[in-house]
Amino acid sequence: MNDQRNLILASVLAIAVLLGFNFFYDAPRQQQQMQAKITAQTEQVTEPQAPAQEAEKITVVDRAQALTESKRIKINAPMVHGSINLTGAHLDDVTLAEYHETTDSQSLEIQLLSPKTTQNPYYVDFGWLSKQPDLNLPTKTTVWQTNHTELTPKQPVVLTWNNGQGVTFKRTISIDDQYMFTVTDEVVNSSKNPLSLNAYGQITRGGTPQTGGYFILHEGPIGVINGKLVELDYKKLLDKGQQQQSTTGGWLGITDKYWLVSLIPTQNTSVDTRFKAHTLDGVDYYQTETVYPTVEVAKGETQSVTQHLFAGAKNLKILDEYEEKIGVSKFDLAIDFGWFYFLTKPVFYLLDYLHKIFGNFGIAILVMTVLFKIAFFPLANKSYRSMARMKQMQPKIEQLKKRYGDDKMRMNQELMEIYKREKINPLSGCLPILIQAPVFFCLYKVLFVTLEMRHAPFFGWIHDLSAPDPTSVFNLFGLLPFMPPSFLMIGAWPILMGLTMFLQQKLNPQPTDPAQAKAFMIMPVFLTFLLSSFPAGLVIYWAWSNILSIIQQWAIMRLDTKKDA
Repeated sequence: MNDQRNLILASVLAIAVLLGFNFFYDAPRQQQQMQAKITAQTEQVTEPQAPAQEAEKITVVDRAQALTESKRIKINAPMVHGSINLTGAHLDDVTLAEYHETTDSQSLEIQLLSPKTTQNPYYVDFGWLSKQPDLNLPTKTTVWQTNHTELTPKQPVVLTWNNGQGVTFKRTISIDDQYMFTVTDEVVNSSKNPLSLNAYGQITRGGTPQTGGYFILHEGPIGVINGKLVELDYKKLLDKGQQQQSTTGGWLGITDKYWLVSLIPTQNTSVDTRFKAHTLDGVDYYQTETVYPTVEVAKGETQSVTQHLFAGAKNLKILDEYEEKIGVSKFDLAIDFGWFYFLTKPVFYLLDYLHKIFGNFGIAILVMTVLFKIAFFPLANKSYRSMARMKQMQPKIEQLKKRYGDDKMRMNQELMEIYKREKINPLSGCLPILIQAPVFFCLYKVLFVTLEMRHAPFFGWIHDLSAPDPTSVFNLFGLLPFMPPSFLMIGAWPILMGLTMFLQQKLNPQPTDPAQAKAFMIMPVFLTFLLSSFPAGLVIYWAWSNILSIIQQWAIMRLDTKKDA
């Protein structure tokens, strides 16, 4: 058995865990999950009909103009700004007060929802459906009446509309101090006839958003239906056209990397859910819907249905709080923690706790790395001692190579005898890599998908730990006045990481096979280029972890050398 071959295999395994796990596990799992949902949906919901799709030709205008085309109620909450369109009672103007387009706090707030006449419309409707053809219902062009001018956490707004047939529709909209809207639709039946109605909620998004295309991150239609996570790809939903299923509890909506718009139905009521997609005038539209059971409203009676809408940032603490406040199940799955959920979420909570202590996520990463090193110290210590002994055996191994160079089997037998006699584990060199790989992957997920890392600064030139190191050796780290292409953006931290990896290899037993030695020499260079496009926080973790390992390994080798002396 060749110890260097095992070490190379372990290195390849570590990289495969990082880069290939989601391709071989998460992607097929998501596809199977979606296919299972489609297969299970044999019962088609035919009554009542879903809200009508956009049919009229829309003239696109800029956002500022669109917001002046109709009367609006201002939204003024601590974490949400925007307005409600009184035409159709659309929720179509939401910006996030605490998040900006760039690291500059003076840049524009993140624009989450936009009116349907804008380039990328994104809005939410609530309303009623009915099988009674002569009943006038509020539509997307209905102009609602109100005495309110502003929605705040302390001041809900009430909208009313009379259909001219003795039926009054009332809608009460409230917002908390975070991202949750509560919408209560009420029907007052003063007509001579009983009514049969179904309440609905609908999210509409026009245009296919540009996504990163990463297997480790889902962006698009999403929900928890009957306790199971459903994630749909934009293109596949467009090809399918529609997917529907009844559920009790859960939620559904559309997610971006950091932002979510989600309908949350009454958790103890069975509702019909639909994911839909269609193309109109060359524009792709995506919709998620909830349709409630039929409500019978007798003459002189009043009935109401309450729904929730989340429109905001995917802050884990806030999502967990809503799971407790309104009982929405598995709301934290809106954050794509992936298959390693049981490890990734605790890693995030540890980082967040350390951030509260030190006030900087970069420092939190460094401290967390030290804690992991301490936790795995006994195992790593044993591994490094064994590797130190292997390095001391290098002269004897070289003699074996000269003596049995043409007889690989005999050389391996003699080599194993040396390992046995000297009590050396040839696989010990794999352990640090195998230990670090899961932590590396979990931290990678945390840095990549969690909102808290977005625009989190470190020191110096690192202003966003979730983004790659912005410097490049090819323009002398900004001294030369040009910007290299993306594949040449090899920053200072990736270079430091590569150097530490190279130094760590020098402390390890050197391969006796020239081909293996070349592979080892190439590995730091390969990882430097590879990790240059990764989040800076991850590269900082890897470099810092290497530095700690070098110190630990050097100290152990020095002590062992003194003992032998």
